[in-house]
Amino acid sequence: MAAPTALIFLTLLVGVSSSGSTDCSYQSLLHHLNLTGSSNVQSIMRPVKNWTTSTLVQLDILLFGILDVCNGGIMEPGISNSGKINPKDEKSQTVTNHLWVSMYWTNELLTWNASDFCGINLLTIPRSMLWIPDIIIQEDASDSGSVIKGPHLTLNSSGWVFSKAQQRLTYTCQLNLVKFPFDTQSCNITFTSMSSDVHTMKLGTLTNDTALTALSELIMITKGEWSLRSMEVVRDRTTNGTKSYLIYMITLERKPMLYVVNFIIPLSYLLVLDLASFFISQSSGEKLSFKVTILLSISVLLLILQDMLPSTEDSLPWIATYCVAIFALVGISVLEAMLVSFLTELGHQCGKKAKGSENAREDIQLEEDFHKEPSGDEERGQVTPEKTYMPLDWPVAHDLLKRILDEVKAARLQAGSKDKDKNERGCCKSLALTVDYVFFFLYLITVVLFLMIVYVSWIKTGF
Repeated sequence: MAAPTALIFLTLLVGVSSSGSTDCSYQSLLHHLNLTGSSNVQSIMRPVKNWTTSTLVQLDILLFGILDVCNGGIMEPGISNSGKINPKDEKSQTVTNHLWVSMYWTNELLTWNASDFCGINLLTIPRSMLWIPDIIIQEDASDSGSVIKGPHLTLNSSGWVFSKAQQRLTYTCQLNLVKFPFDTQSCNITFTSMSSDVHTMKLGTLTNDTALTALSELIMITKGEWSLRSMEVVRDRTTNGTKSYLIYMITLERKPMLYVVNFIIPLSYLLVLDLASFFISQSSGEKLSFKVTILLSISVLLLILQDMLPSTEDSLPWIATYCVAIFALVGISVLEAMLVSFLTELGHQCGKKAKGSENAREDIQLEEDFHKEPSGDEERGQVTPEKTYMPLDWPVAHDLLKRILDEVKAARLQAGSKDKDKNERGCCKSLALTVDYVFFFLYLITVVLFLMIVYVSWIKTGF
């Protein structure tokens, strides 16, 4: 009896041993889950035991990088290929991010007891063998080659399925550039199912939005001129009770220092230079040309601003208002300089004309006196008949009085002309100085108030 009993015991021990070695392989687990057949219904139907049970799909996204923000006229570079202004994207208004999308759901038909298979708790299987939720992003404007999906899915013993994908997501976003470059943009990434309604599939997240934001900021590789402010999650929102939506609201904040240094400060500096140009002497002739040079410099900056801002913007951005106001102030200053220059030149021309008239009259008078001046003998009345050209009975006294009268009349005319020219020159010069002084003080007050308003406005925006 002992020998047959021992033989039976050894046979059972070998059988158990061989059975344990078979159950410890992944192949035996695949056979247990019925995933080795040629026709696999697991990849076709939604994996629930009761069709009325809805499947909860949980989606977490992590932001690895902010690549491009195309706001309609400029493409702010992150790690883009060109990193330069791209006028072809004028009306796109898109945002490009590098995302890591994690998706979780439960497959009720694929469960096992890990202790029956030597503690195998996780199983990696190809994506084509299981049902995968048909999740799309509504704002997606990417091409098909921008998504890199892992070739396998991870399945645990309780039926929990885990899928990962990397995506260079380009999505549409309505950008509000009124406060540019101190703006903050909020863009939505909306996940939903293409074919399932809210009764068969519900969307949610596994991790809360605060943790996702902190983790994204920790692992983010590139930001460019943007920084991640927050990622808010709107959980399981439905529209008309038909579909479930999961919305990630990503808030990006622009770093404005580059625009302040390269654009705003130079404009303010040009405005101050235009104000200082009032101390340039009008007689040097450099004042007007200096102001025109400043106006041309502002025009160049306005052309650069035209490439930065979109043509589709409804309201005028603050920075555009700032540039137009400075351009208008400098333009008015140029007009004032032209007026003062005209009045000054008019005074100089009047002076030259009066001086020329005075010299001409003096020359004519000297020539007349040279031809008509009597000799000393004629004045003493000792003119002999042989040396005179006039008859002896010529009224000498009458001729002398006539000459005196003509000289007095000429002197009066000359004095009146001098007073008139002097008054005209003084009036033009005084008017030019008055216009220049009054405009300088008004311009100074306007510039100071304008810069104060701009500074207070930008302080209120958080700069």
